[in-house]
Amino acid sequence: MKNFITAILLMLFVSASAQTSTFNELLQKHVSKQGNVDYKGLKTNETKLDSYLNYLATTTPDKSWSTNKQKAFWINAYNAYTLKLILSNYPLKSITDIKEKGNIAWKIPFVKVGKKTYTLDHLEHKILRKDLFDPRVHVGVNCASGSCPKLHNKAFTEENINAELDKLMVAFVNDSNKNKLNKKSTVHLSEIFNWFKEDFTKDGSVIDFINKYASEKVNTDAKIHYLPYDWNLNGK
Repeated sequence: MKNFITAILLMLFVSASAQTSTFNELLQKHVSKQGNVDYKGLKTNETKLDSYLNYLATTTPDKSWSTNKQKAFWINAYNAYTLKLILSNYPLKSITDIKEKGNIAWKIPFVKVGKKTYTLDHLEHKILRKDLFDPRVHVGVNCASGSCPKLHNKAFTEENINAELDKLMVAFVNDSNKNKLNKKSTVHLSEIFNWFKEDFTKDGSVIDFINKYASEKVNTDAKIHYLPYDWNLNGK
C-alpha cells in the first residue's frame, strides 16, 4: 500500500512538472525578453495553453505545499488565464476593452482551479496579496498592458521563484520607461507603487523599497510623482 501511494505521488509530481514545462515552452516561444507577446503566434498554439489550463482546473493547491510552490502555482495560473482571456477576445487594443455581463476583465469568473471558479482579482488580492503576501508578486503577475512589469518569458517554479522575482523587480525598477529615477529631488514612479502602496511600505517608505533594487539610489526625501498608465496591449 505504501509503495502504491508513493507511486501515485510520483506520477502527480511528474505530471505537474510536465504541465509547467508546457507553459514554460509557450512563454519561451511567444514572449520576448522584453515581455512583448506574439499573440498571433500564441493563438496557433492555443491547444497547448488549454492543456495547461486543464491541469490547473483539476489541481487543488495543497496547504502542505511550500509557500514558494504555492506562490509559483498561483502566479502561473494568473498569467496563463490572462493570456487565455486575451486570446479569447483577440484582436483588441487593450484588456480594458473586455467586458462580460457588466464585468471588467479582472472581475469575470472564468478562472478554474481545483474545480473552483475564481476571478483574476481573487487570485491577486485574496490569495497572492493576502494569503501569500510578497510585494514582489506585482512584477510576477501581468495585466497584458504596456505599463505593466514585463510578462516573464519563463514559468515560475518552487525552485526558481525567489531568484526570478528579484530579477524582475530589478528590471522593473530600473526600466526608464516605467520609473524615472534620474533626478535626485523628484522621482517619477509607476502607478503600481501608488495603487499598492500598502504592500511596498510594510518595512519603510516606497523609496526605501525602490532603493533595494535601484542601480542608483534615490534620496529618501525625494518627491514622488506617478506616471500615466499605458493600458495598450503588450503585443508585438
